[in-house]
Amino acid sequence: MKPLLRRTLAEYARGALAVVAILVAWEVLCRVFAIPKWLFPAPSRIVEETWAIRGVLPMHFAATLSTVLGGFALAVVAGIPIAVLVVYSPFLRRVIFPFLLTLQSVPKVALAPLLLLWVGYGQFSNIIIAATVAFFPIVINTATGLESVDKELLELTTSLDAGTARVFWRVRLPWALPYIFSSFKVAITLAVIGAVVAEFVGSDKGLGYLILTSSGAMKTSVMFGVLVLLSLLGIASFYAVAWIERRLCPWYMPTGAETQAT
Repeated sequence: MKPLLRRTLAEYARGALAVVAILVAWEVLCRVFAIPKWLFPAPSRIVEETWAIRGVLPMHFAATLSTVLGGFALAVVAGIPIAVLVVYSPFLRRVIFPFLLTLQSVPKVALAPLLLLWVGYGQFSNIIIAATVAFFPIVINTATGLESVDKELLELTTSLDAGTARVFWRVRLPWALPYIFSSFKVAITLAVIGAVVAEFVGSDKGLGYLILTSSGAMKTSVMFGVLVLLSLLGIASFYAVAWIERRLCPWYMPTGAETQAT
C-alpha cells in the first residue's frame, strides 16, 4: 500500500472513530437522562423515525437537489459574465458593485417573499432564490482571479500584440481558474442554504419543506434526519466540484480538503 494512501486511510479512520464515539455518547446520555424525544432525540430514534418516512424522502431529496443544481448553474451563468464586465470596464464596476453589495446585504429570508411575489410559486422561484445566495462569491472571486494576472505577463502579451479576446482565453481565464473553482466550492454549499430558505418560504416539497412540516408536528427526530441529509448533500456537492477542479486545473495542486477529495 502506498504511503500516501495509507496515511489518508488512517486519517479517515480516526475521523470515523471520533464520529462513532460521539454518537455512542449521545445515545447513552439520552437514555440515561431520559431526555424527551421531542426535545433531543437519540440517534437510534432519529434513524428509526427517518426510516419510517423513506417512501417520501426520495421525492423531497430530488426536489432540493434540483433546486441546488439549478441555483448554482444560474449563479455561474450570471456571475462569471458580470465579473468579466467589472474587470474590463471601470464604469460598470462603479455601477454594478453597489447593487451587488446591496443584494448581498439584504437577508435572503426577507428577500424570498418578494421574489415569490414577482416570479410566483414553483421550482423556478426556488432556483432564483438559491442563485441569489450563491451568486456573490462567484462574482468577487472571479473578478479577483482575472485581475491577479502577473503584470509582466500582461506586458508580454501587449508586446506580442495579442488581442483582448486572445489574452482573456489564453492568459486571464486559465490564471483565474483556481479562484473561480474556489468560489464554486463556496457557492455550491450556499446554494444548499438558498434552496432550504426557498422551501421554507414557499414550496410544497423539498427537504426544507419537510423540516418545516416536521417542526409543526413536533417530529424532532425527522428534523434531525433531514438535517443529516442536507449535510450529506452539501458535502457531496463540495467534493464533486473539487473533483472537477482537479480534472480541469491539473497545473496546480490544491491543499487541504480539496486534495483529500481526489
